[in-house]
Amino acid sequence: QVQLVESGGGLVQAGGSLRLSCAASGSIFSINAMGWYRQAPGKQRELVAAINSGGSTNYADSVKGRFTISRDKAKNTVYLQMNSLKPEDTANYYCNAGPLLRQYGNYWGQGTQVTVSS
Repeated sequence: QVQLVESGGGLVQAGGSLRLSCAASGSIFSINAMGWYRQAPGKQRELVAAINSGGSTNYADSVKGRFTISRDKAKNTVYLQMNSLKPEDTANYYCNAGPLLRQYGNYWGQGTQVTVSS
């Protein structure tokens, strides 16, 4: 089993920045990719960004150029730096871990709320 613990959500004005963190523990040897997904009320959960152990990344078109995902292997932690936030970025953000970069894995965090005010 893998446990994922997220932190860093909150309320920010449009144009502002937030940094999300997700720390993994447990059977981390099974993890190749870690990423962030988000779900807004009434919408499906969608990929935001993911990164694999080799450093390859995958971003949603809507966040390219504004968000940056990074990974600290020594700390088993993945970060999502979110800049130039927009009201449409408002959602519950979930950390995910699994074997593939372009498909979500079986492990999810509890979620952290990001709210961007206009």
